[in-house]
Amino acid sequence: MPKNASAVQQQVAPAGDPSPQTCLLVARQAAILAVTAADDAMTAVCRSRSGATARLEAAMHAAHKEAVEAEGHADRAEQYVDDSTMPSSAPLYCARAAVDHAVRAQSAAGVETTAADLRAELERKLTAAEYAERETERRREEAEQEAEERAATGMDADNRDRAARNRYLAEGHVAELGWTAGHVRVLEAAASGRLYWRGGRARQAARHGVWNGGRRISRERTQALFAARFLVGVRQDDGTRVLTPSPMGQVALELARLHPAGLHGSDKAAYEARFARVRRRHKRRDDQKAAACVLPPLDSSARKLYRKPVTLTEQQARAERDAVDRWEDEGGYCPGADTPRPAAGAPANPPARIILPLHGHTAVQPALW
Repeated sequence: MPKNASAVQQQVAPAGDPSPQTCLLVARQAAILAVTAADDAMTAVCRSRSGATARLEAAMHAAHKEAVEAEGHADRAEQYVDDSTMPSSAPLYCARAAVDHAVRAQSAAGVETTAADLRAELERKLTAAEYAERETERRREEAEQEAEERAATGMDADNRDRAARNRYLAEGHVAELGWTAGHVRVLEAAASGRLYWRGGRARQAARHGVWNGGRRISRERTQALFAARFLVGVRQDDGTRVLTPSPMGQVALELARLHPAGLHGSDKAAYEARFARVRRRHKRRDDQKAAACVLPPLDSSARKLYRKPVTLTEQQARAERDAVDRWEDEGGYCPGADTPRPAAGAPANPPARIILPLHGHTAVQPALW
């Protein structure tokens, strides 16, 4: 073994900046030294009985100014240490600034610049052991924060980011739909699978598959959503049409739920907002009014960018279904192995959905009646 092997192992590793706690302690110590220097300068002015009073007062004001700056940087260092949105270098920047102001405060007050010794603590690199301990603590804190976020939201980090992007998307597109809360209620009834059209009326059935009776739903809003292709209909044998959200309608519903503030307070306000969008000088007034009565489609960019977040429970259920599928693909039962079972009550053949054709390359469907 080389003679200097042990010395190499004991060298300080250039493992990064000092910890936030070290920066906080240094910044606070620098502020204390700066304030002490300002107090000494003020004491010197009070004891002065000679012609040097003007010079001492100037030194006192200079030291006081630097002390205020040092305390401000120390306070900001405390805020940045507790703020996860700030960059990791922010506490170090504040600590260095606090030390610089403390040195200038001591120099102005004419006392020994002991604050300069604090720079060595900020410039000292962590040893390999200190760096490893710091990384372990950082990973532990990240794991604890992730566990708290998962418990609060039921989603992992990727899906939380997806939900945040969806909320931002909703803020930019919900108001453009020209909807009221009543339109959302119609789509929610359709999403339940119990909205149907019969005899010129829209109703929400009391039970799925029973297309008779039930709660009345707004006829006008249902027609408007259907004409704008937010709803699609599946005709039953008795002529009843079961209405369900189209893919565009499902996305619009999710966005409206994320940003209810974008909904208009009344049908009149919603109409006026749609009218403002279609208003053109070269159009006849009647044509503008007719265009305002039609619900605009959801912007295509919103449809492309929206991604539904998947909760941890949904991920687990999907993993169990995939395990069953893999088990079947790999040959089924194997002696000595547990047999996974598919979820009970799963429908064998889901009902077919009939999408009504478009006419003349427009987004208007045939009427419901």
